[in-house]
Amino acid sequence: MDRTHFAQLAVLAAVADKGSFRGAARDLAIAPSAVSHAVSSLEARLGVRLLARSTRSVAPTEEGARLLERLRPALSEIDLALEAAVEVRDRPAGNLRLTVPRTALKLVLSPKLAAFTLAYPDIVLDIAIEDRFTDVVEGGFDAGVRLGESLQQDMVAVRIGPQIRSAVVGAPSYFATMPKPRHPRDLLEHRCIRFRFSSGVLYRWEFARGGEEIELPVQGPLILGIDDSIVQAAVDGAGLAFVFEDYVEDTLASGALVRVLEDWCPPFDGFYVYYPSRRQMRPALRAFVDFFRWRE
Repeated sequence: MDRTHFAQLAVLAAVADKGSFRGAARDLAIAPSAVSHAVSSLEARLGVRLLARSTRSVAPTEEGARLLERLRPALSEIDLALEAAVEVRDRPAGNLRLTVPRTALKLVLSPKLAAFTLAYPDIVLDIAIEDRFTDVVEGGFDAGVRLGESLQQDMVAVRIGPQIRSAVVGAPSYFATMPKPRHPRDLLEHRCIRFRFSSGVLYRWEFARGGEEIELPVQGPLILGIDDSIVQAAVDGAGLAFVFEDYVEDTLASGALVRVLEDWCPPFDGFYVYYPSRRQMRPALRAFVDFFRWRE
C-alpha cells in the first residue's frame, strides 16, 4: 500500500469525527483546503466516494463508514504507540480521559485527586461524569470507573476502593407517622425517594439475605439524580432513602436519620477502574491505576 494513504486516512477519520472539513482542519492544525485535498485524493486513488457532502454537513457514505469501522482501531493503536514513545521519560504525561459515575468520584477519587496531581504534574485528568456504563473505546476514553458487578468480561478491571454497603434510612419525623419496615416488601407501602440514572432508568431497590434476593420497584413523591439531594430530602421527612452508607454516616450518628432493614443490605464489591486489554498501556493510565489501586 502507498504509505501516503496513512496521512489521508487520518484526515478522513478526523473529518468524520468532527462532521466538517473546518473542524478537522482546526484539530489537525492544517488548512481546510489541505483537508479537502487529502480526502479527494484518497477517494480518487480508491475509486470510491467516502464522504457525502452538503452545504451544512459532511457524513460518511456506506463505503466510508465500513472503512472507518475497520480503520479506527488501527489509528487508536498508532496514537497509543506515539503517546507511549513521548511519555518514556521521567514522568508520565498527557491527557487521561475517564468516564466516572458521580458516586465513585465523591467516595473514591476525590479524596486522592489532589495527591495524584502533585505526584504526576504532567498528567491532565479529564473526568466525564456519567452514571451509565460507557464503552470506553467507542466513547474515546482511556478508562472508566464502575461497580464491579456491572463490568463486561472483556475488560481489564482493577479494584480501586473498599467493599461498600447500602442503607435504607428515614427521618424520625417520618417514622412518627409510618411503621418501620421489617421486610423489604413492606417498602411498597412506604413513600420512597427514588434515584434516576443519567440514562433515564429508575433504580429498582435491591436486597439480599440468606441466599434470597429481592428487587423492588418502589414508589414515592420524589425522583432525583443526586445522592446528596436524596439524603437531604430524607432528613426533611419526604420519605425513605436508599443510598450508600458513606452518604449517611454523619446523619445516622447525629440521629437526623434512622436506619432500617440493615440485615437485608450486605456489603458488596466496590468500584473498579476498567479499560480495554491493550498490548500497549499508556504510562499515564498505568500511573493512575497503580496510584488508585485498592490495598487492604
